[in-house]
Amino acid sequence: MSTELAGHPAGAFATTVERGPRIAAVVIAFGWHVVINLPAMLAQWPDYRRPWVVGAGWLIFTVVGLIAAANLLYGTPAPAWPLIGVLLLVDVAVFASTPASALFDSANFGWATLGWFVVLLLWGRRIPALVAVLAVGAAIALVAVLFVRGGDPADLSRYAMYVYGTATLPVAMMIAVNLLGALAGSTARAAAARTAIETERAAAGRVHRARRDRLAALDRTAGAILVELAEGRADPADPVVQRRCALEASRLRRLIAESDDVPDPLLHELRACVDVVERNGVPVDFVAVGTLPALPVEIRRQLAEPLTTTLAAATRWARLTVVGQPEEVVVSLTTAGTSAMAPEPASGVGDTIGRPGGDPSGGRIEYVYEENEELVWVQTRWRA
Repeated sequence: MSTELAGHPAGAFATTVERGPRIAAVVIAFGWHVVINLPAMLAQWPDYRRPWVVGAGWLIFTVVGLIAAANLLYGTPAPAWPLIGVLLLVDVAVFASTPASALFDSANFGWATLGWFVVLLLWGRRIPALVAVLAVGAAIALVAVLFVRGGDPADLSRYAMYVYGTATLPVAMMIAVNLLGALAGSTARAAAARTAIETERAAAGRVHRARRDRLAALDRTAGAILVELAEGRADPADPVVQRRCALEASRLRRLIAESDDVPDPLLHELRACVDVVERNGVPVDFVAVGTLPALPVEIRRQLAEPLTTTLAAATRWARLTVVGQPEEVVVSLTTAGTSAMAPEPASGVGDTIGRPGGDPSGGRIEYVYEENEELVWVQTRWRA
């Protein structure tokens, strides 16, 4: 399974699909080794040239198979090629200890079982690797047949049939497993991509609904001041009315700026608010320090909203500072001279707004408001 699917439900599906063939391969290898080879070896025991070599070889095959099965089923590390070398050496030793009459029998277990244990060790690798090992095993068998039984045509025919029988099934299983793994991986990747698209679509829907609600709220507040102006209940020369208009314009500019594709969205949104204030004749010193991390719209909104409200009420000058770090963003505003409609702090000094916690898409927003006879200082701080 590819690493990009790790921990994803689609990756779990791919792992489940692959686990069945792994168990089947282990059952086939050990079923053949225990149910067929062991009784044949015990029945032939008195006729072996060196029985203890054959017995030790059977145990070594078993140990190597257990190591391969642990690697296959539980991910335990196993050096595949050194273990394959051990199996081939055992195969040579068993051939050398097996009498000529049992050369084509299950008592010569190394020849028949080698392919299945190699499948366990080379699981998930390319087919040529398995074919190469089986070719080496076939060469060992050919040397043994020629040395022990001579070059009789009947023996060579039996040898060819035996090679075909012992190689075809392991190779066929490896091909089927590789095809199944590729299909499972492709299905899992398609499911992961589909889930990502659905998640992105749902997030886009939430953002759209939130923007629609904010636009409706702006329509109510901005519409109220426009109605008052139209009906003559508000005086355009009144500084309070002017600040109310500036505040609504600032909010509308920031709402529009939120959807712009720019490198630093927070700075872009704050500049949109600064532009509105500067057009009303209030000088604003805007300073940005550091690199801002990527922040979702909701966090940017919570950072900017308290400051833009105060910024719109400034009458003499303002200084807006943004300091960015990978895990922290601080936005502070100092203003001199505020209109009568300057906002009161919505919460006490040091209060926290937003969603506390360690969610990288959320984090914690701290809000601080201080005011004296001449200056107003507002600060919002985001911590990951």
